[in-house]
Amino acid sequence: MRYLITGGAGFVGSNLTRTLQEQQPDAELLVVDDMRLGTFANLSSEGPNGWSYHGEIIAGALHELDLPSLIDGFKPNVVFHEASITDTTVMDEAQMIRDNVEPFDELVELCVAQNIRLVWASSAATYGTTANGALNERRPFTLEDAGRPANVYGFSKWVMENIQRKTLAQHPDAHMVGLRYFNVFGPGEQNKGKMASMIYQLAQQMLDGKRPRIFDPGDQARDQIYVKDVVGCTMAGALDGAKSGVYNCGTGEATSFNQIVAALNQAFGTDHAPDYFENPFSFYQDYTCADISQTTAGLNWKPAYTTHDAIVEYAELLKAMRG
Repeated sequence: MRYLITGGAGFVGSNLTRTLQEQQPDAELLVVDDMRLGTFANLSSEGPNGWSYHGEIIAGALHELDLPSLIDGFKPNVVFHEASITDTTVMDEAQMIRDNVEPFDELVELCVAQNIRLVWASSAATYGTTANGALNERRPFTLEDAGRPANVYGFSKWVMENIQRKTLAQHPDAHMVGLRYFNVFGPGEQNKGKMASMIYQLAQQMLDGKRPRIFDPGDQARDQIYVKDVVGCTMAGALDGAKSGVYNCGTGEATSFNQIVAALNQAFGTDHAPDYFENPFSFYQDYTCADISQTTAGLNWKPAYTTHDAIVEYAELLKAMRG
């Protein structure tokens, strides 16, 4: 098997690349990454979670590469498309669309023409600020609740979903799976800086002996999914039995920041009380939760970890990495 992983030096992409290499040591892997958010340190590291990538890599932005030549030369069986601008604070709309939408459109055409399976990262940002009322009702977000993104990042992913829908209507036998990732955390995110998860940031505060700072009253809740489960869901999308479509990639449970602090205290053997402070934002999305019923039906997948167990495992790794 030959796998092309775009964004393979990034957070999710490097975890996916590692799992493919470990589970299929004879597979041919090609990582394509412009190294803006990705880094070699995600593909080569020492310590408790260290590993070394054995495949090939091309350093370049997809919109600047000759994608037809790349696909024709490598001849992948599967393309895992993880590359995109993921910083939701980026306001350059032309850049976001150029980097996210245009290469995807070309990849879709190439994969359909050459019968290549395509699995790619959409986002829960497609749900916008209200998720069709699901946020206020504090119910799981169904696939139909999306479509009114509140930032250009979410809009770019929504447009990509529209491209897939149109393509599948014209080519119903194509194998194409888009996954709306919810709040992902886990090994490898330390290189994301300010974009690292709240779980990572709170863990670092507590490992420094500080009280974890969270918005008052701490009951704001997110669907926090372990990167190992995200990799499992992404790989499930490439299997023979996977049904083409767009799916939620989450746990189906919302975990509050108070619960995160409690899990971290358990892992670290500490008893840090939260340092509550007032939320300075006029609007803050205080709830997300994925409805994963269609994911389970269409991809035969469900998360292997509870959020609590995943936080504890991850926290123990972060502590070990401190030495």
